[in-house]
This record gives sequence, C-alpha cells and structure tokens, in this order.
Amino acid sequence: MVDVGAKPSTHRIAVASGRIAMSPAAFRLVAAGKAKKGDVLGVARVAAIQAAKRTADLIPLAHPIAITRVAVDFELQERTSCVVVSARVECRGRTGVEMEALTAAAAGLLTIYDMVKAVDRGMTLHELRLEEKRGGKSGVFRRRGR
Repeated sequence: MVDVGAKPSTHRIAVASGRIAMSPAAFRLVAAGKAKKGDVLGVARVAAIQAAKRTADLIPLAHPIAITRVAVDFELQERTSCVVVSARVECRGRTGVEMEALTAAAAGLLTIYDMVKAVDRGMTLHELRLEEKRGGKSGVFRRRGR
C-alpha cells in the first residue's frame, strides 16, 4: 500500500457509473419491481452501499476508508432496456474514494444480474467507469461528454 500518512485530510468525492443491458422482459420486471427475488433496485442499492464499505476487503492494496456518505441512483432507460447505476461516495480523509465508488457501481450491476438472471442470462455489463473525482492534490477530474 502507498503511504498516505503525510497527506492532508480533505473532503473527497468520487462518482462512478455502469450500465446493464437486458431483454425487454427482464427490464419490465426490474422497472415494475416484480422480479421473483423481490425489489431488484432496492436490493442493488443496499449491495452497492455494502460494497463501498467493504472495498478494502476486496481490493488488496486499497486503504480502509472511513466513508461519510454513499448514494446510489438508478436510471431506467426503457428504449434500450438498460439500467444505469451511479454511485457517489464521500469521505474526509487522506486518500480518494474512487475505488469505493467503482466497487459500489459494480456490485449494484452484479446484483441486478443476479436477481433477474432466471429471465435473461444474456445480460451484459457495460461502461463501468469513473465519472468524477474531487479532493486531494490532483484536484478535479470530470469525464468529458458527461
């Protein structure tokens, strides 16, 4: 792990997103909250929050971080039968929360897959990426075309 002990504590924010594409039938179940396993988006939100909190357990060289906020949002794109997951993670600390945001978005996508795979095993995950990062020495990063 990189030594972050000498770095100043600052307010750090990271936003990551990803998309899952599925059949129209699977999408209708997700949108209506009628999947056999229950409320897909509600469970995916909890999974994403849990994943953000456990990132250091999953990513070997990630620092354990005292997260102060995790927010997870979903955008239902009916025309393309896709769900976009967006995870925003914040802390006041010496290292950023990019990995926590990416891990949260990935876990949210994987949970959606798990909950509707009986209807559509051909779902695909796309574009897991960092959208924005603020705080620390490197300053602000925003993905272009956002």
